[in-house]
Amino acid sequence: MLYGKEHVQKYQETDGVEGHEWNNTTTLLLTTKGRKSGKSYTTPLIYQRFGDAYLVVASKGGDADHPEWYKNLVTNPDVEVQVKGDRFKARARTAGEAEKPEMWRVMTATWPAYDEYQQKTQRPIPVVVLERAE
Repeated sequence: MLYGKEHVQKYQETDGVEGHEWNNTTTLLLTTKGRKSGKSYTTPLIYQRFGDAYLVVASKGGDADHPEWYKNLVTNPDVEVQVKGDRFKARARTAGEAEKPEMWRVMTATWPAYDEYQQKTQRPIPVVVLERAE
């Protein structure tokens, strides 16, 4: 399965029956509002539960720059999330220094390549916490 527009489309059409499980891990769909365009952008991302929240990593494969979806949620932290058939509004925030190490371990347990990505770049790769909006 492709990890991009086709992934998003199949995930949405099947409530995650196709697309939730990917390469021995799990993905959710994150929809952000473009910081310049105001358009909605949906991105499939590896995630893990962390208490009542969901964690995703803004790795961009270890690129020197943050992914666009991360830049968008920094500007507008009100996002939409889909986990399987569960669609909900959420508030996104970057994990703080005190909480990030534990969250990073949770994420590297499901996708060990995050450690490699961090070694490839000078920027600290953010862990993003998605908390369901009331």
